[in-house]
Amino acid sequence: METMTEAQAAELLRDHERKELLRFVTVGSVDDGKSTLIGRLLHDTDGVYEDQLAAVRKASRMEGSEIDFSLITDGLKAEREQGITIDVAYRYFTTARRKFIIADTPGHVQYTRNMATGASTADVAIILLDARLGVLPQSRRHAWITSMLGIRHLAVAVNKMDLVDYEQATYARHEAEFRAFADDLDFEAVTFFPISAVKGDNVVEPGGRTPWYEGPSILEFLETVPIPRREEGSFRFPVQTVLRPNLNYRGFAGQVASGVVREGAKVVALPQRTEAVVAGIDLYGETIAEARAPLSVTLRLDREVDVSRGDMIVPADDVPEVRRQFDAMVVWLSEKAHDPNKTYLLKHTSRFVRARIPKVSWSLDMNTLAQAEVEHLSLNDIGRVRVESHQPLYTDPYRVNRRTGAFIVIDSMTNNTVGAGMILERGAERSLEDDAAATGARREVSPAERRELLGHGGAVVWLTGLPASGKSTIAFALERGLFDRGTLAHVLDPDDFAAPDGSATPTSPSPEAVAQMARAVADAGGIAIVSFVSPDADERDAARAIVGAKRFVEVHVATAEKVCRTRDARGLWDGVAAGTLAGVPGVDAPYVDPPSPALTVDTAGQRRDEIVRALCDLLAQRGVLAQG
Repeated sequence: METMTEAQAAELLRDHERKELLRFVTVGSVDDGKSTLIGRLLHDTDGVYEDQLAAVRKASRMEGSEIDFSLITDGLKAEREQGITIDVAYRYFTTARRKFIIADTPGHVQYTRNMATGASTADVAIILLDARLGVLPQSRRHAWITSMLGIRHLAVAVNKMDLVDYEQATYARHEAEFRAFADDLDFEAVTFFPISAVKGDNVVEPGGRTPWYEGPSILEFLETVPIPRREEGSFRFPVQTVLRPNLNYRGFAGQVASGVVREGAKVVALPQRTEAVVAGIDLYGETIAEARAPLSVTLRLDREVDVSRGDMIVPADDVPEVRRQFDAMVVWLSEKAHDPNKTYLLKHTSRFVRARIPKVSWSLDMNTLAQAEVEHLSLNDIGRVRVESHQPLYTDPYRVNRRTGAFIVIDSMTNNTVGAGMILERGAERSLEDDAAATGARREVSPAERRELLGHGGAVVWLTGLPASGKSTIAFALERGLFDRGTLAHVLDPDDFAAPDGSATPTSPSPEAVAQMARAVADAGGIAIVSFVSPDADERDAARAIVGAKRFVEVHVATAEKVCRTRDARGLWDGVAAGTLAGVPGVDAPYVDPPSPALTVDTAGQRRDEIVRALCDLLAQRGVLAQG
């Protein structure tokens, strides 16, 4: 074997460095042959090490075949046992013209999140169709995701042509069906190939069994397809950290997300919008004249600028939008459905902010591509949403800049990534300058999460009636009954607001003030039981508006006045008669019966346990408590 000299090795490395790098991803439905195609590419371009090839041959013989190319990439034990791809497998190979990074992604619906991860950094996508089955819903889903992720060149490989005797009619039918679907997607070019990954037809070399096909092989396509260049976009530099090793040096370190920056360039630091000039660009202790994406460098500015992690340095004449509200396309990656009332963490470039997704405009039906109205996104759903962040983000539309137009959604409680989003062009939503007050809710725990933890929803039971009608008796009995069944409940009673000396007083806080307290209990997931005369219908309606009509349960305790008089332990009727009290609702001041309460009870004619049972049944009917 001839030994390579040091000079030859150096020249080989320089030649390898000069080659263009193409990142591509294989996608499609399950068992369409993605791993087999990649294994064939690696094998026929000498991209497999001898020891790895020997191991694959050995495993293939155990399965009764000469060589199973899928085993080259399906490295996980679970994958080999099940014969499927689960994780994203990355492989590298090179030819005389280019070097390549391949992402082999899974086809199963439950692993769509892995597929989106593998496709997020790709320049080109190859989607495989089984020649026997044609275009499947998962094929449509993957094509839609690759288009949404900004991949502009799609190769459609109709695989397993050997199993349909290389019929041109079969290939033409699948091509027509997929092209009709892809015409509505945002691809610059869609190229079709009839292949057999197992036999090698039209993978690396043209296949002699498809004389009717005159196009390129998969490898020829990969060696010639245009590669988008990150340095062609606007300069964007998200700051990762501030370096200050001594008093004479202050630098801002990060990766050039897109574009190019040169020494002497006029820049703006966001969000403060402070203008400065790039005084120097440092790389590994040396100063360079310019830095292009995706180089990681340290920028020095000509003046002191207040910049920290998550801020962004951009050209003075090309500033991105500073926004707190925007529309985006989101792929939901979590088995736990999206919650519109929950606050998530949103990571955009190097910036973490709290954000809500309060509205889903629509979710995509992958079978028909119709836009379905939904309230939330579930696992593998793709939908258009509204995002409201608590702090400003510096964004470009995803189709303009894949780095500053992308974000991920993180569950703030588990730190799991639950969504991947692409920012859309600005439409009706407002920029930060238009509406600086759009901050959204601050809660990290949503009502749905509280309900899941407690086993019931939050509500307000508002007991209204004459003095001494038995409201407090019912309130505390209901609290006891709810507590015994594991329900969080709390009574708000007039005695809670007695005078400091403990003396009785005929005046109570307004229903509006009590409603605010009751709402706080309901917001925490509990059931507030309010025992107040609240004689005026308008005031009770105001309380309902504060709490929310769906959570407000009005109960009229309609005990007769003569019964209330006999129970009057506080002496309200006697005090009014003696002239020592005045303006007592229901005694010498008006009390208006509720026109349409949710429930009417009478403590003189019903037992306490019957009333509690009726109230619990009502709460169950309202969906607050579980049935039964």
